[in-house]
Amino acid sequence: MPYPPPPEPYEPPYEPAPAEEVVERTHPRIRIVRTVNALIHLVCGVFALVLAAHILLVFGEANAANGFAHLISEWSSGVSLGLRNLFTPDSEKFRVFCNDGLAAVIWLVIGAVLTDVITRIGAPGPRRVWYRRRSYYG
Repeated sequence: MPYPPPPEPYEPPYEPAPAEEVVERTHPRIRIVRTVNALIHLVCGVFALVLAAHILLVFGEANAANGFAHLISEWSSGVSLGLRNLFTPDSEKFRVFCNDGLAAVIWLVIGAVLTDVITRIGAPGPRRVWYRRRSYYG
């Protein structure tokens, strides 16, 4: 006697749901703020890098007549923020290290402060709250 055929399933066969695309839209101001901050970071980072390269070339006693060394020297004098003669020790290497090193650090600080201010002013949404501790005695 043959066995009866298996019963048909009660539910239709599994069909995967159509794929849904999840798109997270960011506010246009956020994209603008991020782009401006990235450009500021890039410019300030390049200026600091040029000053660091000038320090390395001076420490390595690079040939001043070389085109690359001359380019870096001229460009670093343009982005030194007027700090070329702030410190005047006897050693040229130490003078360049102090003056250009300080200018490079100041460029990085300028970039950080500018991006923080632009983010605080330009980004939509809940604002950060700055709390100030009040003294109850006095």
